Amino acid sequence: MKAVIIYYSYSGNTKKIAEMVQRETGFRAAELRTVVPYSENYDVVVDQGQDEVKRGFMPEILPLEVNPEEYDTVFLGMPVWWYTYAPAVKTFLAQYKLAGKTILPFATNGGWIGHTAKDIKGACPDSEIGEILNVRFDGARLVTPEKRILEWIKKV
Repeated sequence: MKAVIIYYSYSGNTKKIAEMVQRETGFRAAELRTVVPYSENYDVVVDQGQDEVKRGFMPEILPLEVNPEEYDTVFLGMPVWWYTYAPAVKTFLAQYKLAGKTILPFATNGGWIGHTAKDIKGACPDSEIGEILNVRFDGARLVTPEKRILEWIKKV
């Protein structure tokens, strides 16, 4: 399998899981970053995120250090914002051709994954979508047992 790990992380929680996947697999990882960074004020970002998700906004993202189109499998990490993936992930899915690839999504959240899995399938109808890993955090504290994450990595 020729695989890459692509992730977007606002708070650092998704990055922690991406690094765990990278440690366990040895695959290269690349972080999605927006051209205009989000505020460091969480409350501001919560309101902004809600507005962006509602409008279907796609922030401009910086070029990736890798081309995901050169891989057959993409581990895709994302925080859940208002019951779906963050807008930066929406931009990524619109900009890159992932048809025919296997996407292995992992989503970090503070309580509910919402319709994230359904939305990924809708955005990538010509891709094989693997079982989504739902990773819960309480602030920066991992709630999902690490064993569950490692089992998912080995399974996929």
